[in-house]
Amino acid sequence: MSELITIRKAPGKWVVFANGAVYGETNNALELSEGNMTPVIYVPREDIAMAFFDKTEKTTSCPHKGTASYYSIETKSTVLENVAWSYEAPNADVAQIAGYLAFAGGPVNVEQQ
Repeated sequence: MSELITIRKAPGKWVVFANGAVYGETNNALELSEGNMTPVIYVPREDIAMAFFDKTEKTTSCPHKGTASYYSIETKSTVLENVAWSYEAPNADVAQIAGYLAFAGGPVNVEQQ
């Protein structure tokens, strides 16, 4: 694994909220720490209501993780653009985050319960 990145199981139950609605719950989240950045919680897709998520055209690239694809959430009242991302084919050093989504904060929160 990259010297800059550590991944560990995030203990406890994690819930994904947007505009007051729950979009996912898991006991299988991962916490990814990269350098001195704030750790990011990654939630397995199978624990998220993916029917509300639409893949967008946005992508970004990280030399350590690979190419991230972005997702918007269609809520009851609005579309929250590019609020989640996923490394669908991550670099080998971080392969365990494949099949997981991370969230940008703001209108979407991932909270430990």
